[in-house]
Amino acid sequence: MLNKTRIVIVGIGGVGGYFGGLVSKRYANGNDVEVVFVARGEHLNEIQNKGLTVINGNESFITKPHLATDDYSKIGVADYIIICTKSYDLKQTIGQLKPLIGHNTILLPLLNGVSASDEILEILPQAKVLKGCAFIVSKIKSPGIIENSGNIQKLSFGVDGPLNGEVLHLKNLMFDAGIDVAVSDKISTAIWEKFIFISPTATSTSYFDSTIGKVLEENLETVLKLIEEVKSLALAKGVTISDDISGKTLNTMKSMPYEVTSSMHRDYLNQKPLTEVESLTGYIVREAEKFGIAAPTYLKLYEGLLKE
Repeated sequence: MLNKTRIVIVGIGGVGGYFGGLVSKRYANGNDVEVVFVARGEHLNEIQNKGLTVINGNESFITKPHLATDDYSKIGVADYIIICTKSYDLKQTIGQLKPLIGHNTILLPLLNGVSASDEILEILPQAKVLKGCAFIVSKIKSPGIIENSGNIQKLSFGVDGPLNGEVLHLKNLMFDAGIDVAVSDKISTAIWEKFIFISPTATSTSYFDSTIGKVLEENLETVLKLIEEVKSLALAKGVTISDDISGKTLNTMKSMPYEVTSSMHRDYLNQKPLTEVESLTGYIVREAEKFGIAAPTYLKLYEGLLKE
C-alpha cells in the first residue's frame, strides 16, 4: 500500500477524460497505481454510476477510476495532479488543491494557454510544477461520455532543464497506458509551438463563427497574420521555435477534419458566461504591448470577441 502511486486528474473534459480514461483503464485492477477523477454535476453522477465511456473513432471502452468525486477532502495526498480544467477555472481549482499537495507532489497543467504553470506558482510558490500540452480534438459528448473526433492525440510535458526520475516515472506510466507521450527538457518550445497552432485556431473559429475548414477557405489571410503575430511574440520572449513553424502550423490546421472547431468556439456557441478568450487571444494582445511588438490582427479580433 505504501508504494501506491496516486494520480489525480482534475477536470474530466475532452483532455482529462481521454487521457485520464486511458490511465484509469490501464491501472483499474492493479495495486500499484490509484487513479482519481475530479468532476462535477451530471457528468460526475454518470461516472460514479456507470463509469466513464471513452469513444475514439470506431472503438470505445468504459472505465471506473478508484474514486470519482467533487470533494477534494476525500482524496488524500497525491503523487501527481494533472490539471485539465479550462483556463478560467484554474485559480479557483488551485485553491482547492492544497490538501492534496505534499512535499513530493508534482502538478502538471494541460491547459490551452502558455501561462498556466506561472499562474500556479504565483499561488503555490513552493509547488513542483511541470509544463505540458495536449494535442487532441476531444469533448464531452454527453454526461459520462468523452468523444475523441480528431486524428491526433499526443501529450508532451517536462521542464526547461534536466529531467528527474519523477518526471520519467509519470511518462512511463502514461506510455504503458497507451498514451502517445513525449517528455522534453526544452518544454517551452513544445508549448509555444502548440500555442502558435491553438491560439490562431481558437481566435479565428470563434471570431468568424465557423469551422476550421471554412475559416481556411474564406479567411486564410487573417489566419496567416495571426500565426505570424503569435510567432513574433514567442521570439520576443526568447522562446526557441522551429524555423518552419508557420508552414507546419498551417499544415496541421489543413490536416484537421473540415468540420472541427475549437473548444473556445464551442463555449461561444453554447453562450457560456466564461470563455478562454483571455488566455488564448487577450494574452497575446497584452504581452505584445508589454514587449513593444505589433499585433494588429489579434487586437481587432480580440475587441470583436469581447463584444460577443
